[in-house]
Amino acid sequence: MSERGLLIVFSGPSGVGKGTVRQEIFSTPNHKFEYSVSMTTRPQRPGEVDGVDYFFRTREEFEDLIKKGQMLEYAEYVGNYYGTPLSYVNETLDKGIDVFLEIEVQGALQVKKKVPDGVFIFLTPPDLEELQDRLVGRGTDSQEVIAQRIERAKEEIALMREYDYAVVNDQVPLAAERVKRIIETEHFRVERVIGRYDKMINEKLSVR
Repeated sequence: MSERGLLIVFSGPSGVGKGTVRQEIFSTPNHKFEYSVSMTTRPQRPGEVDGVDYFFRTREEFEDLIKKGQMLEYAEYVGNYYGTPLSYVNETLDKGIDVFLEIEVQGALQVKKKVPDGVFIFLTPPDLEELQDRLVGRGTDSQEVIAQRIERAKEEIALMREYDYAVVNDQVPLAAERVKRIIETEHFRVERVIGRYDKMINEKLSVR
């Protein structure tokens, strides 16, 4: 039986470039991650594909899934729900495949209570001015919403201490490489592999 995969929880403020860094990581040939697509009630943006970027659902549909206990985590952010379907994540981890969650900070803290052995990585901007420039350049939000996102970013950065690692997104390829090195290292932690060796030392060797 294969070892259970790692649950990799990837968060950061809105506009920090989580999606871009994640895409860079997944563009690597022969990567061994499965991306868990999040669910949201926010409007679908131009170019986004349902089931690829997010599962887009109505507020009523999302709240029904919450009531049925079918979400690993969920959070309401700037008037919209975001969350992670539960069954898909468990089935994938049980196959020995690493699951990569790109989620908001509120949701990540919920996951940490349920899956404390996950790998929690926080993506940070070089500074808040850079973050504001990225949000403005995105061209999808009003000035009022951008101001709300900056204030929320300050609160989220303060919660970085709840994570295992912090990675600065100064250049996308560099940030992606840092994240990949963290995940590679986590696979060698003794507490993750000790079960395999306990089994090995308890097996009887056949006499040759």
